[in-house]
Amino acid sequence: MKIDILTLFPEMFSGVLGSSILKKAAEKEAVSYNVVNFREFSNDKHKTVDDYPYGGGAGMVLKPQPIFDAVEYLKKDFNTDPRIVLLCPQGETYTQKKAEELANEEHLIFICGHYEGYDERIREHLVSDEISIGDYVLTGGELGAMVVIDSVVRLLPGVLGNDDSPIYDSFSSGLLEHPHYTRPAEFRGMKVPEVLLSGNHKKINEWREAESLKRTKTRRPDLLEKYLIEQNKKDKNLE
Repeated sequence: MKIDILTLFPEMFSGVLGSSILKKAAEKEAVSYNVVNFREFSNDKHKTVDDYPYGGGAGMVLKPQPIFDAVEYLKKDFNTDPRIVLLCPQGETYTQKKAEELANEEHLIFICGHYEGYDERIREHLVSDEISIGDYVLTGGELGAMVVIDSVVRLLPGVLGNDDSPIYDSFSSGLLEHPHYTRPAEFRGMKVPEVLLSGNHKKINEWREAESLKRTKTRRPDLLEKYLIEQNKKDKNLE
């Protein structure tokens, strides 16, 4: 996968992309990153990327020209159209399902905005996806892009030590993940459930499924409701 990131603050990405799983993914050549300062694509001598909004109002708006030109430059060496992702509060709320969808792409371009917003022509005529990581506002799209990139790259084949790991993550199955335990079997009087020490994998899987359902019902009943609806649809299709 090729990931291009358009930002006015490329230095923000060095620590994130150069650490942990994201670094290992690049070392394994599962992904390559390219962080671009789209100010370099401005066509005026002052490298201006923003201007006052037509009609008045507070704040500055990102101009279309630098971003359009940057995206066109990044697309020119690819035969397929990339997914162009705009990080913004107005976008669809990000989910694990969206991460799995994006993980199937060969080329992603992320646009990280600043100031009051984007010229609307960027939304209407350039991007394929608008994503929000939650109902709150950040100073820019960089942190949102980091969140999305991390969640996508870890799903790429060979990136995690065990390719089955993402399958059992919270949200991947539609439910929250079951509890986990490790050594010692007893710590300060707190014991690991006996079933996990039994070696009976059938019973262990049944316990994990039951705990996953219980945890989802307690913490995210909205997810459980969606899960049960989807399971009901699948059961009807099998009839």
